[in-house]
Amino acid sequence: MAVVTVFGATAALAQQPLRWGSDGQGGAPYVFQDPMDPTRLVGFEVELAGLLARRLGLASQPVQGPWDRLLELLARGDFDVALNGLELADEKKRVALFSRPYFAAAEVLTVRRGDGTAPRALEALAGRRVGTLPGSLAERIAQRAGADVRTYEGGQDEIYDDLKLGRTDAVLLDEPVARYYGELDDTLETVRGDFGVVQYGLAVRLGDTARLEALNRALDALIADGTLRRLYERWGLWTPATAALLGDDDLSPREPALEFERWKAAVGKLPSFRERLVSRYPTYLPLFVKGAGLTLLVSVLSMALAMALGVLLAIGRRYGATIVRAGCVAYIEFFRGTPLLIQLTMIYLGLPELGLKLEPLTAGVLALGLNYAAAEAENYRAGLESVPEGQREAAEVLGLSRLQALRFVIAPQAVRIAIPPMTNDFIALLKDSSLVSVVTLTELTKTYTTLANSTRDHLGLGLVVALCYLAIGLPFARLARRVEARFARHLGREVA
Repeated sequence: MAVVTVFGATAALAQQPLRWGSDGQGGAPYVFQDPMDPTRLVGFEVELAGLLARRLGLASQPVQGPWDRLLELLARGDFDVALNGLELADEKKRVALFSRPYFAAAEVLTVRRGDGTAPRALEALAGRRVGTLPGSLAERIAQRAGADVRTYEGGQDEIYDDLKLGRTDAVLLDEPVARYYGELDDTLETVRGDFGVVQYGLAVRLGDTARLEALNRALDALIADGTLRRLYERWGLWTPATAALLGDDDLSPREPALEFERWKAAVGKLPSFRERLVSRYPTYLPLFVKGAGLTLLVSVLSMALAMALGVLLAIGRRYGATIVRAGCVAYIEFFRGTPLLIQLTMIYLGLPELGLKLEPLTAGVLALGLNYAAAEAENYRAGLESVPEGQREAAEVLGLSRLQALRFVIAPQAVRIAIPPMTNDFIALLKDSSLVSVVTLTELTKTYTTLANSTRDHLGLGLVVALCYLAIGLPFARLARRVEARFARHLGREVA
């Protein structure tokens, strides 16, 4: 606690861990899962967060979030600090407070080795296909140069893969990315030039000046005692731009780049698929089980909500008063006609503007449930309308009320018609549940993309995850067929 007093952190700050937001899908050397031990989160910013937390007398707690939404999630209160290669740009300073810069690097152009037509200067980018990250300084530089900019949200590895495949002509990204991806590939070469310099800073919420001051003092201390330099040297990131930023004239690294060498060894030539299947993939099993468990939980809860609400919508549209039918139609058309991602974003990030802040799991289930309720309502309505009118008339002759006729005569026949499309919707919902990664939840697809980017094994891991989804969905499909067959036998006996 004496450390906390030295750096002026308030008692309120000291009561909670330092929750910092980042996107592990982005890749090395920032924040990523260790290719040698995927249960560990590593990266120079992971270590930096730990150093800052210790200086403040706090525990370090990473929180997953999409890189291009970190500042939105920060403002929402999902974490206290955003730390993941966030550039000190004017547009970002309008929505968050930024610390002093802690790292600086040049923008580096990467092209295919031996490509005589490749652009090698800023002015040569005009009209050429250039890959980069969305919302980055590199993107803005390429756009100003007149390039045909292609942005990627899946991770840094994919950007360089497309360059190797000839889908782009060059890649413009920050020097750490270029070193960990472009320079390690013999088919690529990096081009040094005056493409610009980027600086990274820590972001906190507007008005959180006490935390910002504490973080700045902690950064100053890490710079003064040489801790920050040693960190960068170990990761092979002691760049001339960073040395100038920290006021250090010694450009030669004093320590070996152990973490960089470890990365090179880990992501060298992939073992055979058989070897990975036997020795590597079993170590990933706990992560896949955890991701699959969250996927199943979100899907089942969302489908339960969709079914319950869908029944009400179908009945309201089929049998309700004029105003009720109009309301049901409006609901169905809105949720069926607008993208699920927009609906999820509105619920998670938009509702807090109205004073309603939902937990990530609640927001994800609500968005998926409300969206799929529209599809379920149409399935159930089709089932209701497929029952001959004579069935309802016969029920009335037997003295059943309208509600009883619906419950005992019409609904059982309608359910049989609705089961096949309802099963298809559940399988689709399983896959759409991947969108909950937007609200900081790490489900099965997010687990796959993060692991694939850190191990550079997209095909093998993709097959494993595809089998996981198949294993989750098949039992429900079989169950639906059994229920459908049972309804058919039951209705057949009643008709007989």
